[in-house]
Amino acid sequence: MLLVYTHNITPRLKYVFKHICTRILGVEVSFTTKIEEFIAHDSLKISYTKQQLSNEFFIKSHDILFEQGLNDIEIHVQNWGHTKCFFFNGEKSAISFDIFAASFYLLSRYEEYLPHVKDDFGRFLATESIAFKHGFLHQPVIDIWAYKFKESLQEQFPEFEFPEKEYGIKPIIDVPSPYHFKLKGVMRSFGGIVKDIFKFEFKSLYNRFMVIFNLKHDPYDTFKYIINKQKQSKFKFLFFFLIGDFSTYDKGINPNKKKFVSLIKHVADYCEVGLKTSFFAIDDFSILKKEKLKMEDILNTALKASRQSFSKLNLPESYRNLIELEILEDYTMGYVNQIGFRAGSCTPFFFYDLDYEIQTPLKVHSYHVMDYVLLKNQSLLDKKKTLNNVINEVKQVNGEFIPVFHNYTFSDIERWKGFKELFNIILESGNETSM
Repeated sequence: MLLVYTHNITPRLKYVFKHICTRILGVEVSFTTKIEEFIAHDSLKISYTKQQLSNEFFIKSHDILFEQGLNDIEIHVQNWGHTKCFFFNGEKSAISFDIFAASFYLLSRYEEYLPHVKDDFGRFLATESIAFKHGFLHQPVIDIWAYKFKESLQEQFPEFEFPEKEYGIKPIIDVPSPYHFKLKGVMRSFGGIVKDIFKFEFKSLYNRFMVIFNLKHDPYDTFKYIINKQKQSKFKFLFFFLIGDFSTYDKGINPNKKKFVSLIKHVADYCEVGLKTSFFAIDDFSILKKEKLKMEDILNTALKASRQSFSKLNLPESYRNLIELEILEDYTMGYVNQIGFRAGSCTPFFFYDLDYEIQTPLKVHSYHVMDYVLLKNQSLLDKKKTLNNVINEVKQVNGEFIPVFHNYTFSDIERWKGFKELFNIILESGNETSM
């Protein structure tokens, strides 16, 4: 156990120390404000305060972990080996930066509470983030910092054995609509036919009729393929089905249709299933509650995980709504148009509510790459290189890699050509030893 001496034990301090020490490094941590207790402890120990007591392992503390609410914080990002960090500590500290303060800033999404430019969907843009502006979005910096901290501790406490952590994968399959042509109803099918004719998309029109009359397989129906992949993998896939009402933003299937319900139940026999909340449920608690209850009715079990439509988050309201409905996990944190680590970590963490100053029970699983962003790369070779780069970043710190693919990504549609191969690269990365 690691004992931390500090002048003030705050919720922020306990929250971030537990993420770095326990969730990343696997070491239990406790806190004290009593010098005698600190001196008497004969194992791992550090002091985290303003002044060093003697010659102990000392990290000079930044004020952010002892504050409440939001303040105007000055941040200077500097190079630190092959990575970057902020909140520089100077000479006396055992490590050059206050990694706990910096980690709290990133994990709490402090910057997303501050004034910022949003996109057309009302989302926080990657380009607004400190990580993008200073060129470290592509790294799980918190996990990298944690391992630097571990190395320094190991030098001072060579007899202590740290537990080993393993690299893992959590593949996400997003299902905004399970079918391209099937189960759309008479009016939507007719509208699709008219649209195809006016746009001279005769190939689509031909495929539409072939699928409707059961002469051809629906291109979005890739569930058999994905389930076969699940059977071959030791890592559980997590599906998110949209069951909200049809709207401008969400064009799924009516959840009252028996075939759709049967599909969800069938997938749940092999994989984990969560709720993809509709666009309007993001800001409307009553809609969210209705969708949650509907999914629980289909699954016949309590809903564990959710993911917001269009990866839109309104902090802290979005997460508070999930907490009120006792949803335990969220997979929305990430960027649609950028690869990287929105919260700076590839280790799941609990949402910290900056208004109430508490760690909540909601576990946030931040995703690192979405299939759409790989379309930016023209060649399959470039796509593979980009994907392998982010996988390697996660493997180097034995983190959990979370990619988001869609059911239609595995179709024969031209734009998604080669994506089955990319998915295989992800699954195979879990069979290799960590770097």
